[in-house]
Amino acid sequence: WQQHWSVDGLVGTVENTPKGMHVSGGPEAMNHAHHLVVWSKQVFTGDTKLEFEYTRTDEAIRYVTIVYMLASGEGTEGFDKDIMAWADYRKEPYMRHYFDNMNTYHISYAAFGVENNDPEKDYVRARRYMPLANKGLKGTALEGDNMNTGFFATGVPHQITVIKSGDNLWMKVQNSEQSQVYHWDTSSHPDLNEGRIGLRHMFTRSA
Repeated sequence: WQQHWSVDGLVGTVENTPKGMHVSGGPEAMNHAHHLVVWSKQVFTGDTKLEFEYTRTDEAIRYVTIVYMLASGEGTEGFDKDIMAWADYRKEPYMRHYFDNMNTYHISYAAFGVENNDPEKDYVRARRYMPLANKGLKGTALEGDNMNTGFFATGVPHQITVIKSGDNLWMKVQNSEQSQVYHWDTSSHPDLNEGRIGLRHMFTRSA
């Protein structure tokens, strides 16, 4: 996996297995050093399609996993557009280091609220970080939250496809029993058409 991916985080792990990369955040909830993000070494430009198989190996009913699409730095001093230029800043992969300093699309999936205790109350949600306009998540949401999806049970393989094309962001999720396409209109926010792909696992989450 090291040929194609780099890692933010010193506690979580990535290992090769016969079924693919096993990506694990650290075990300690609420410790920001225990998040883990893997980044594509390749930078993508223009319309972009991502496909991967996702199988949860955790049984958490809190916190989220995230796909970052077309991520780049805000372009100010210390936060070069090439996010690898300031990778040391993200050795502790605190969420704020990302939404405060990156331009990227963000899709939460297999996601649960911080206080959630219900395995059926998951969500799929998209954002577009805009660090130069505001620090924090205010104003980043793309309309079209999806609640109680019925997907992402532990141990169940899911085929995931994400496409960014023009003003459209799509995510298709499919398992042996169901299939669903989610869509967000990105024209409400400034367009992005270049950057890296990232996969985030918050603390306690793995797949």
